[in-house]
Amino acid sequence: MKQVIFAISLLALVNCKDTKQQEAKIETVEQPVELINEGHNEYTSNVYANVWIKDIELDNSRKWPANTETKEGVQNMQNIIKTQTAKTLDDYYKLAERLNNDKNYVIKNCTMKGASHDNLHIWLLPLMDKIEALSQAKTLKEALKLKYSIEGNLNAYNDYFE
Repeated sequence: MKQVIFAISLLALVNCKDTKQQEAKIETVEQPVELINEGHNEYTSNVYANVWIKDIELDNSRKWPANTETKEGVQNMQNIIKTQTAKTLDDYYKLAERLNNDKNYVIKNCTMKGASHDNLHIWLLPLMDKIEALSQAKTLKEALKLKYSIEGNLNAYNDYFE
């Protein structure tokens, strides 16, 4: 995430120089960024924002069905975020690692298809960004804010999926 922002900032600074060099740099920098962050664009600017809420939908006023493994992984994350106390940055990094493991379990074992799968991704992508940001938090205040934001995402799962 920080590498993307750094790369974009670097490109803006280089803009004042030779445009041929800039075009070459854009080609080498932008392509990997798009592959890594495909679908994340509107979420990466502010990890605390919950813009995904305006995009997610219910299934004709009903919750989407989720596969068993997705339910298990999300329930594990919900339990972790509620029960793990963190007092140091290292504690928050360990929390992020545990959440990341369960998030990876959800991704690896997801068998959902169609609109339910699409809406799961609307919910999941910002959660992924927040977990990554927690693993790189620089202050306890930032880590705590991210923890609460992650908890909000995890709790909202129950509003859209069953």
